[in-house]
Amino acid sequence: MLTHGELVRYDRQLLIREMGTASQERLKRARIAIAGAGGLGSAVAIYLAAAGIGTIGLIDHDEVRLTNLNRQILHWTGDVGRRKVASAAEKLKNINPFTEIVDVDRMITDENAADLLSGFDGVVDALDNLQTRFLLNKAALDRGIPLFHGAVRAFEGRVMTIIPGKSACLRCVYRGAMSEEKLPVIGVTPAVVGAFQATEVIKYVAKIGKLLTDRMVVYDGLNMSFTELSVKRNLNCPHCASIDWQGKR
Repeated sequence: MLTHGELVRYDRQLLIREMGTASQERLKRARIAIAGAGGLGSAVAIYLAAAGIGTIGLIDHDEVRLTNLNRQILHWTGDVGRRKVASAAEKLKNINPFTEIVDVDRMITDENAADLLSGFDGVVDALDNLQTRFLLNKAALDRGIPLFHGAVRAFEGRVMTIIPGKSACLRCVYRGAMSEEKLPVIGVTPAVVGAFQATEVIKYVAKIGKLLTDRMVVYDGLNMSFTELSVKRNLNCPHCASIDWQGKR
């Protein structure tokens, strides 16, 4: 049940025809993990907290650096040197005290990835390297929970949603090796892409709208264009080929 304070706080989104109190209560019950508390993670976490997601898990094992501050908006100048999960949790609790923040100061590895997602209903990919994304993708498939993928570079971003047993996974899309270089990025790009990812999470939890499954949206900020690409499942995918394809949302 929503409290009086929550009904007042979420008044504007409760007016949305597709939402209503039933959807808002689903948001309140939801437990969503965010892998990465940087540029993408900041934007996603802010909007999920503001929307009323009941529990947000922040997974990161890094500290705030001065070079982060052009894009990682949950971290401020005075936070330099602090653990990112502690810095982010402090801001999010002030944004919405109704949202529980679980800060997980851990590095994602092959050994712990699935355990880190235990108890969560979905996970947001807000990472910055492909190898760890693959670990997260496999862990989400093993747990049977959706993965909300986002990636950024300079003025470009990509977004897609993966539902185990129903759509192509991240490993179906990225099949070759990719260099792990230091990526250039302008702060507005993760803001845009992170907002898209948060929208997908909200739609999934509220059970409304059409998700970005088997589709990828590519955002080009320099030309202010959006391109939708069709994504096909790889029948020989090392991550998802063997899972149960009778899964239900």
